[in-house]
Amino acid sequence: MVLPRFSPLKLVAGAAAAALAAGVLAVAPAVAAPADDGVPAVAAPADAAPGADPLNTGADADAEDATADDVSVLTTVGPSLVLDRDFPDPDVSKFGSTYYAYATNQGKNLPWATAPDPDGPWTFQSADALPTLGAWAKTGRTWAPDVSQRADGKYLLYYTAWHTASGRQCIGAALADSPGGPFAPVGSEPLICPLEAGGAIDASSFVDTDGTRYILWKNDGNAIGATTWIHVQRVAADGITFQGGATQVLRNDRADEAGIIEAPVVTRVGGKYVLFYSAGPYSTNSYGTSYAVADSITGPYTKAFRFLMTTDSLDGAVSGPGGADVLRDAGGDKLIFHGHRDAGGRGMYVADLGWANSNPVVRGSRVRYEAERGTLNNCTVRENAAGASDGKVAAYIDHADSWVDVGSIYVPTSGSYTLHVGYANGSAVTASHTVTVNGASAGSISYPITGWDNWQQAGKDITLQAGWNTIRLGKGTAFTELDYIEVA
Repeated sequence: MVLPRFSPLKLVAGAAAAALAAGVLAVAPAVAAPADDGVPAVAAPADAAPGADPLNTGADADAEDATADDVSVLTTVGPSLVLDRDFPDPDVSKFGSTYYAYATNQGKNLPWATAPDPDGPWTFQSADALPTLGAWAKTGRTWAPDVSQRADGKYLLYYTAWHTASGRQCIGAALADSPGGPFAPVGSEPLICPLEAGGAIDASSFVDTDGTRYILWKNDGNAIGATTWIHVQRVAADGITFQGGATQVLRNDRADEAGIIEAPVVTRVGGKYVLFYSAGPYSTNSYGTSYAVADSITGPYTKAFRFLMTTDSLDGAVSGPGGADVLRDAGGDKLIFHGHRDAGGRGMYVADLGWANSNPVVRGSRVRYEAERGTLNNCTVRENAAGASDGKVAAYIDHADSWVDVGSIYVPTSGSYTLHVGYANGSAVTASHTVTVNGASAGSISYPITGWDNWQQAGKDITLQAGWNTIRLGKGTAFTELDYIEVA
């Protein structure tokens, strides 16, 4: 016996569906659609349409299907904890053949570590790379360092410190002949210290392809109940002489940011500027990493629809992922960030990073793709689906030639991933769909009974190739409607 279902709506098939359904929307405006669960969005090819969040799929066609209640057996490859000690707000660069990481103060003004590879092993160094702060600062709150190398060979440090005269946080600069320091403060006053705006924190450096240098920073409006902005300031080759004024490019204007944005880092990908930032209270698991994209370093920037990384999108593998830095590396790009440790403090994590066009994808962080925006064959889009992500689902996948193709699925590296499917099964028995990955059979996925409009998740391991992939879910046994898929 099959329980009653809903009246069919307009059939969306073949190329007509592909025009509005195949892909992912990574940088849709916040008003583009209702928030789902705080999971990130990614961008698909230029001809693809909106709708993304993370998953992980395994590759063995004979592998046992996971149930909606148990995805713990799935083979998502998550971020690696490479420095298991308190090392917040990591800044990582390669100087010569060695990787250097710097962190917020923990007994030292500038803790640092070195490694032969981003994945380690990392060696924590005993010396303080910034033994003396600027004359304007006192110890105790020296945060979020950034080290870069200037054209003259000197190493430039930006650091946030406690401004003695005001009690606010301000940004200073220091120089060294070696990336391990010792760094010597530049000047007797802060480099950036807008006290009327709450002070300044979280400086980072960026050198554009034409050699123009910039500094990014945040006015610490959260300290005084004022608006918080991310600023971009052009500087001379010395990194400390301002050229023109600062431009406000991003503010704390979304509910899921909980009033806090910070830790800006920018990189250039395919002619676009991608600005990563952290949001939410850093001391909680609500802290996460998001990003925005622009055609110019000074904006305007469009924020991603969903966060790039949250505790939930990483399935709890990292708690409160934030303070991220981007490492563009010949061996493969990495996102390096901190997360809360059970032992206390925040350890340093490394994850593979890829680019879906100009939009970042982090391995291990789920990306959502709305099923109804895929290419549908002999099935329909059902609108006003109560409780469904974005309010629509793929329905009536009831015939031998019924299938849903979700294309433009981007992953940074080849290997094992997990496919998580949001579904509702109102049949009287466990249902299933066949699974095809890039044209090859990958077995099937099972859906325990839920009832219609009771949306749950089922999971299955699959293997994906680096770059773009297509997953097809086809008619199997009994009947199931599809809300979304997630890949991580």
